[in-house]
Amino acid sequence: MEIRNIAIIAHVDHGKTTLTDALMKQTDMVEEGFSMDVNALEKERGITIYSKNASLFYPSTSSGRPVTKINIVDTPGHADFGSEVERVLRSIDSVLLIVDAQEGPMPQTKFVLKKSLELGLKPILVINKIDKPAAKPDETHEKVLELFMDLGANNEQLNFKTIYTNGKAGIAKLKMDDESKDITPLLDLILSEVPAAPSDISAPLRFQPFNLGYDNFLGRLGIGRVWFGAMKVGDSVFIKKPTGETRTGKITKLFTFRGMERKETSEVQAGDIVMVAGLPDIYIGETVCASPNIEPLLAISVDEPTISLNFLVNDSPFAGRDGKFVTNRQLKERLERELEVNIGLKIDFASNDSYKVYGRGELHIAILLENMRREGYELQVSQPQVIIKEDPVIAGGKLEPFEEALIDVPEDLSGVVIQKLGKRAGKMMNMGQHHGEVRITFEIPTRGLLGFRNEFMIDTKGEGVLASHFIGFRPYVGEIKKRSVGSMVSMETGKALGFSLYNLQDRGKLYIGPTTEVYEGMVIGDVSKGNDMAVNPIKGKKLTNMRASGSDENIILTPPSPITLETGLEIMQSDEYLEVTPNNIRIRKKYLTENDRVKAERQSGG
Repeated sequence: MEIRNIAIIAHVDHGKTTLTDALMKQTDMVEEGFSMDVNALEKERGITIYSKNASLFYPSTSSGRPVTKINIVDTPGHADFGSEVERVLRSIDSVLLIVDAQEGPMPQTKFVLKKSLELGLKPILVINKIDKPAAKPDETHEKVLELFMDLGANNEQLNFKTIYTNGKAGIAKLKMDDESKDITPLLDLILSEVPAAPSDISAPLRFQPFNLGYDNFLGRLGIGRVWFGAMKVGDSVFIKKPTGETRTGKITKLFTFRGMERKETSEVQAGDIVMVAGLPDIYIGETVCASPNIEPLLAISVDEPTISLNFLVNDSPFAGRDGKFVTNRQLKERLERELEVNIGLKIDFASNDSYKVYGRGELHIAILLENMRREGYELQVSQPQVIIKEDPVIAGGKLEPFEEALIDVPEDLSGVVIQKLGKRAGKMMNMGQHHGEVRITFEIPTRGLLGFRNEFMIDTKGEGVLASHFIGFRPYVGEIKKRSVGSMVSMETGKALGFSLYNLQDRGKLYIGPTTEVYEGMVIGDVSKGNDMAVNPIKGKKLTNMRASGSDENIILTPPSPITLETGLEIMQSDEYLEVTPNNIRIRKKYLTENDRVKAERQSGG
């Protein structure tokens, strides 16, 4: 049986998962109502977070034609999970590049396309969501062609095939005016355009994992491609690092994919994407060989993290109320487990009381924190900081991460966005009209974008779209002044009262409502004037036995802006922690009492 190996790549929300679901349903691999996004967080947020493997068989055995197995890897679209995409592209033979017919190519489209072109892959362009009222498939095709040229595609890659789809309805067509009732034209195009995976089983075994899985019974699992030879359960193998170091292992179980399910098998052969158990320390990019003399495959490199922050045990006055796992040892064990599968993450365990976590962006860290709090962990984290590299060759000697930000915003609101990004060291590279909106491209330090997204949503009244991706380390641009508000800090412990909050709401934006429990040092809102302000949110109205006309009206409170993980990571200051528990997310000062804060400021020379 021939095998085709493809990855589906796109910008976030351009319809990768919906199209993959349609492919799986129409080949009877899954039941109606199934979705590739099986993780609870993926369903809630509507984005793919984890790369997933699936396979389908086409055409059906009843057709009389030779059946081909198509291995599909569904990749995340958000730039923070780009490390997933990079690894996958090294192990497949072609990509379906999906682009929204209305939005056209976006930053992550450029990022994933650049990676695939550099590897010599010839993509198939899928222009999706052709049913949108403002869809412009021809214009989108032209923009993608321009993007191919900009990224240095060779002549063969420029001669890419295009297909038009509506993933939600499950239809595909080679030309916009073709009649179509199903996804068959896309499946036929895959068979004709994607080369069959080489299946040389006479050559010595070489298998390379591009992803990791974890099973409570089997331990770490390597997911990857068998490039040469065959592998059987019980085989003794040699694992080679890209540096040449070699160790031994034994295969205990093998799985292939059928639909989304993994199917146990006794043998796997060259060309297939499989899952291997029995190698507890297997890592991305290592080569599993039949003998120690075989050359390892080229290493799979992963882009480095761009931000770091400290994870600590929760020591707030309300610590231990919500969580099941509250100790330092439990926190360390959980982070060590995360390293088993989260390749974009790095953790420094050198300190005993806090662990430095390095990630690809705020969302990358927020997803880890959300998973931990749902599992019952309590912890607190420091403000995210970008990673600064030392480079003695350049002037200033420092490099920092930069991102390309693409912004779609109504024309009348573009001025405030340009002004704010200018203050944050952003450099405008391009500006043009796009579907009645202004599309602006900026190159900006990652530091400038940290904490900006929440502000951006307010400034654009929720109508703006901001997407960005990492473009490399560049010379450090100096100090960036971002935050113009201070923190409103509780100076008492107890339950917040409506009367007190009513008097405070004119000073800034509140994060809490009446009856919320607060403690001394907890941040309950921000202050418009820019300096921190200690307040008493539990102070009640003085009661007397006298009644006065007009003094007892109902108070009207502005609804609070509750803190989420993403907004918390954005708005917290350097002298604060984000307290994360299963039921609550709070911002607090590192030093809870005002005296301690003044003392700490003096010692730091502030």
